[in-house]
This record gives sequence, C-alpha cells and structure tokens, in this order.
Amino acid sequence: MRRRLATLAAVTLLPVGIIGAVATPAAAAPDGTIPAPAPATAEAAAPEMLAAMQRDLGLTAAQAKTRISRDEQASRTDAGLRKSLGRAYAGGWIAPGSGDLVVAVTDRAQAARVTAAGAQPKLVARSAAQLDGIKSALDRAAAKAPAKAVPGWYVDAPTNSVVVLASGGTATATAFVAASGADAAAVRIVASTEAPRLYYDVRGGDAYYMGGRCSVGFAVTGGFVTAGHCGTTGTATQGYNQVAQGTFRGSSFPGNDYAWVQTNSNWTPQPWVNNYAGGNVTVAGSTEAAVNAAICRSGSTTGWRCGTVQAKNQTVNYAEGAVTGMTRTNACAEPGDSGGSWLSGQQAQGVTSGGSGNCSSGGTTYFQPVNEILSVYGLTLRTSGGGPGEPPPTGTCTGYASTFSGSLAAGGVQYQPNGSYYQTTRSGTHRGCLDGPSGVDFDLYLQRWNGSAWATVAQGTSAGPDETVSYSGAAGYYRYAVDAYSGSGSYTLGATAP
Repeated sequence: MRRRLATLAAVTLLPVGIIGAVATPAAAAPDGTIPAPAPATAEAAAPEMLAAMQRDLGLTAAQAKTRISRDEQASRTDAGLRKSLGRAYAGGWIAPGSGDLVVAVTDRAQAARVTAAGAQPKLVARSAAQLDGIKSALDRAAAKAPAKAVPGWYVDAPTNSVVVLASGGTATATAFVAASGADAAAVRIVASTEAPRLYYDVRGGDAYYMGGRCSVGFAVTGGFVTAGHCGTTGTATQGYNQVAQGTFRGSSFPGNDYAWVQTNSNWTPQPWVNNYAGGNVTVAGSTEAAVNAAICRSGSTTGWRCGTVQAKNQTVNYAEGAVTGMTRTNACAEPGDSGGSWLSGQQAQGVTSGGSGNCSSGGTTYFQPVNEILSVYGLTLRTSGGGPGEPPPTGTCTGYASTFSGSLAAGGVQYQPNGSYYQTTRSGTHRGCLDGPSGVDFDLYLQRWNGSAWATVAQGTSAGPDETVSYSGAAGYYRYAVDAYSGSGSYTLGATAP
C-alpha cells in the first residue's frame, strides 16, 4: 500500500491549466503558513445558486461562474495583503464594474506590494485598525442609540469612514456620535429607511424546533451552528421531523448573534446546505468573501436569494440590543429565512440574523460571520474534505504555522492543503506532522511537482497513527498526501513552509 502510493504519486498529473496560471497557486507566507488553495468552486456551484445569481445580479450563467471564481481569488488576495501589510492595511473591496480588487493603504511605500499582488492600491488617511477603533467607540455607546432612529453603523472601507445610519432625520444620530466620543470627522451619517428586526419563527437550512422554529446554519463536528436569538444554553431542540435532536451548548445574544447545538446520536452532521430543489449544496470551506463579492443565501420562505457583500463589522441596533461584528448585504430576506446559510461559491460565510425590507421591494440583510462562531466555540466546520466520526485529534503536532484536518476510511488518501497544493518562492525546509487517531496506521508523504508529475520527496511510514517529515528543497509546488494504510478516523496535519 505504501509503495503503491509513492508509485502512483509519481505519475499523477497536475490539473490542466493550473500550472500555467502562475497567479493561481498561493505562495507560502513569510511566517511559514501555507495558504489555502483556490478550488474551482464555480464549476461545482449548485444550479439553484447560479440561477439565483442570474436573476438577482443580472448575470448570464457564464458570467455567474466567472463572478464566483473572480471573487474568490480576489478575496484570498485581500486576506493575504491584510496580513502582510499590517498596520498600513486600510481595507479591501472589489470595484463594481471592473471587478478589480482595490486595497487601501496608509503608507505610500506599501502601494508597490499591493500592485505586485495583482490589486490596485489606494492611498487613504485612516487604517483599518483606526476605523475599527472609531466603530468600537460607537459600540461602547450603543445604549445611547435608539434603535428606530439609529438602525446601525459600520466600517465603510471604500470611503475610508465609519457610516452611521439615520432613520427619520439625522439629529439623533448626530447626537449619538457626539455622545460616543468617536472622531466625528471620520463618521458619515447616512439617511436610511431600514428597520432591522430578528427573524424568529423561520428556517434557512433545515428547520428545527425549540418551542418556536429556527434553522440550521452549518453543520459542524458534533452538531450545528445557528443564530443566538433562537435559544439559550440548555434549550432542547427537535429536528425537522420532530425527532429529539440536541441541546444548545452555547448561545450569545445580543452583543453577538450566534449559538451552537450539540446533536445526539440520531443525527449525523453533513457538509451540505439544503438547496430547496430536492438536493444539496456542498460546503468546501469558509474563506471569507471580500466587500462587493457576490453572495447567496438559502431560506425556506424565499429560496435562494443573492446580492453582494456591502460592508463588514457592522453594528446592528435591534430593539432587543445591539449586535456587533455583522456583515451587511443587499440580498433580500423575509420572515422564514432567519438563521439560514450564507455562501460565496462553496465557501461558508455566516448565518442569517435579521434585516430590513423584503424580497418584493428589496432589502438589507445581516449575517453573523461563521468563522467567528467556529473560533469562539472551538468547532470544526463540516466540509467536503472530511467524513463522519470523532473530532480531529489534537495535541501532538504543535508549533506549526498551518493546521489542516480531515477524516479517512481505511485505504483512503487525502491531499492537503484542502485537496490541492501550495507554492514556495524560496528554498528552505518543509516540516509536516500528522496526528492520527489511536489504533490505526496512517502515513504521511510530502510531494513536489517536477514539471510533469508529483514525486514523493519525504515520507513517514511507521506502523502507527503519527508521522513527521522534514525536507529541504528548492522553490516550487508542494503538497502533502495522508494515507490511511489501515484503520479509519479523523486526523490533523501541522505544516510549516520555508
């Protein structure tokens, strides 16, 4: 088995077209992290999502696929620049019309780095950290903002300001800004007709019940995430079929609007979202979409509805209390859609919280970002790369720059990162560490693209679940192969690149 894997790996071809597109593979960051690859999600997007994008965004089928691929690549570039630019980063967004990624900087000397990454630089006065600080001052004074008069506020990267929404005149909003102590020069007050409310008696993915009705957001190992306003810790739930399902193990609202439900043995979390057409949309990951990226949501009242990401880090001032850190979209929603799943391509984005308007006249809808929920509760999103079973083991592979996880049946093989490969632009040492479940024999291979095939350059093949590899090599394309020689279960892989 081990010899067969090494032999087959040597003749496996890199997907046609990828090796020639130098911008597609992501280079390892200076700190040794391995960026997640950009999978071809456009081809795998659900037909229902593509149809909704055509309807709501005025696109053809081909344009919808192009938009998904373009937006995902831009979002990954923006995420990389946010990290590398540090305090000079002032926000990124996709320019309407051209579709180009624009990244704002406060230091003119950093513009060249933005250009080299394939984005357009824009010099501004305030960094993203400064804008977040101004918004935080508003958050601390949220109790002084009447919900009807001040529906919310958010960081608006394209204008390098913080927007405060004002309903029925600007006097109350102006007074709120003054009372907060925030820098008024950095705040724009914008007239709004929004009246955000929570979507309680509704579902987005499959329905579940807890005295009322809400919806499953995304499956995680051991349960699912959902909106915090749907239940408090300890609340029991029943599934769409009224069978006992689980219990709320964590919930936060207001302030946040997230929760997670631990399900019982009658339920198996799957990496799917109901497409309301007799099928499922597969979830591949949770890469955060950039501002102005196309985004779609699934809800039982209005089905698939699409729009764009308008802003991140918005505070929504509900009558029940302010919720911070929300993402603002112009996709419509109605009662019955609350708690539903938000996706950009196959990438999970968040769970519906509430909104304003409807799908006849249009509206604004907010969602709680899913990565924050996963981080707060230490959850693992169920994706197409994993399988059923226990949470990935942890503990033996520490101190590595990147961590990946998956699940294998006996005889199976998975490639990391996330079914693809990574690129290094300099020579140095690659280190990998595999932590498998007890009682199995998992092996680890490091492979390098030699121009026509993948060749194994380092391997760990001991008779046990844990392996380590180390290899000093030149710049190029690399990937890890995890082989379940015998036994099944979940694993984690720690990796550091030059």
